[in-house]
Amino acid sequence: MEVKVKWVGDMMFLGESGSGHTVVMDGPPELGGKNLGIRPMELLLLGMGGCTSFDVMQILQKSRQNVTDCVAEITAERVDTVPKVFSKIHVHFVVTGKNLKEASVARAVKLSAEKYCSASIMLEKAVEITHDFEMLEQK
Repeated sequence: MEVKVKWVGDMMFLGESGSGHTVVMDGPPELGGKNLGIRPMELLLLGMGGCTSFDVMQILQKSRQNVTDCVAEITAERVDTVPKVFSKIHVHFVVTGKNLKEASVARAVKLSAEKYCSASIMLEKAVEITHDFEMLEQK
C-alpha cells in the first residue's frame, strides 16, 4: 500500500491514495491553516471508523441481518502535551434494521474489535479503545 501527501501551501495538504482518491487536509487559522480540510488526527479516527464499520456490516450481512442503517459514532480524548496522542477512543455503533438479533450485532462488533479491524487492533496497542452498540427498529 502506498499513499502520498503533497503540500499545497500554508498548512494545507492533499492526501493521495494508491487507489486513486484524494482528501484535503488543513489546519486551523491559529496554526496557519485556512480550515478548508479535515485535520490529520480526525482522518486517523475516520480511517479506524471506516475499517470497523466495513467489518461490522460485512459480518451482519453474512449473518442475514436486515440492516437499514449503521453509524459508528467515535469519540476520542487526547493528552494535553505534545505529542497530543489519543489516550482513549470509544466507538458507539447505532445499528438500525428490521428484526435485528442482539447476539448477531454484539458478535459483529466484537469480531471487528478483536479479530478483523486492522486499524483498531493496531491503535489499541497504544490507546484504550472501547466499543458498544445500540439497536433501533426500523418502522
